[in-house]
Amino acid sequence: MSMKTWAEREIEIVCKRERADSKVEDGDWAYACARYESALKAYKSLIEDGHSGFSIRLTKQILNRLIDGKPLTPIEDTDDIWSDISEYLPEEGRRSYQCKRMSSLFKYVYADGTVEYKDIDRYYCIDINNTEVTYYSGLVQRIIDEMFPITMPYFPGKPIKVYCENFLTDRKNGDFDTVGIFYAIKPDGEKIEINRFFKESEDGWDEIDEVEYNERK
Repeated sequence: MSMKTWAEREIEIVCKRERADSKVEDGDWAYACARYESALKAYKSLIEDGHSGFSIRLTKQILNRLIDGKPLTPIEDTDDIWSDISEYLPEEGRRSYQCKRMSSLFKYVYADGTVEYKDIDRYYCIDINNTEVTYYSGLVQRIIDEMFPITMPYFPGKPIKVYCENFLTDRKNGDFDTVGIFYAIKPDGEKIEINRFFKESEDGWDEIDEVEYNERK
């Protein structure tokens, strides 16, 4: 059996299952099958270009980076890759820029000449009590940027996983008012202990020690 025929049969099987599971004539199965058919078109295109198992895997790596919005070569800090967005992110004494090659990457230039880079897709938080729950946090991003500042040239890999906990001690403070940032898993699998704790204040977040953190539970 050829690779093309095998793939067509797999798509046929999964679409039949999607339709059977839906039990509705015009249900979500049609949208799901459209996605499978789209993937089949891409697969056939690779085969028609003469790719086999090994070269398809290499091409997949390239395609995955493009799908994820990541560059194929390292980003270097040259004037032509930045769009000035200062009018949309006004802050006195700072110019703001967004990268044309990777929309999640930003550059901030301060009046004293300091340059700072932020990639908002560089990390995500995982609830340490329920690892199925993931989210983003400005506080956590600040801590990660302090620990692992971005330098140029920049070639992003997989995101950093940051294991956190948050809870509420006072209902008037909304969803949560206490945050624990325990550790990070870097893209290469290295575990980095963080163990920093914060409580909400009028000015944002105040750092507290672990004793106070546990007392607030």
